[in-house]
Amino acid sequence: MDSKQRRFEMLVGAFTDDLYRFGYWLCRDPSVADDLVQETLMRAWRFMDNLRDSNAVKSWLLTTMRREHARLYERKRFDTVDIADYEIADTNGTGPDQQAHIDQVRNELMQLSIEYREPLVLQVLMGHSVSEIADILELSESAVMTRLFRARKQLSQRLHGTDISVGMRVVR
Repeated sequence: MDSKQRRFEMLVGAFTDDLYRFGYWLCRDPSVADDLVQETLMRAWRFMDNLRDSNAVKSWLLTTMRREHARLYERKRFDTVDIADYEIADTNGTGPDQQAHIDQVRNELMQLSIEYREPLVLQVLMGHSVSEIADILELSESAVMTRLFRARKQLSQRLHGTDISVGMRVVR
């Protein structure tokens, strides 16, 4: 194994599962998510020598994947599917009430605009810090914090009908 391949595997190997999860979240299709991971890894291989900070590999890969995902839709139009058609297996042993709540949160999250949904998913589901999200989305940290605040506020309003900033009931 040559040194470039060894370096590539050391830098990127630990993040392939995270790439797949993020890719699946972006497109909701396992085969497209696999393709996104492959395209991202190919692009990472080609441009690995341009990476200056090895601590930024994960952010670099996720940013690359976002761009690859955007390129997909520039080139090709996919048939749309209703997310309600997908059933996710319950591996945590949640009961019907808990599952209904999880489904409600998931559905309301998907109703948020992409500018608010994306940073919230990156933070809550993927575990990224504000600075990592700022790097991935190419925004300032203050813009990310604003979007996270607004996303949580909108999600709370959708779920509870309550404006968390003033604690008043919102009439729908």
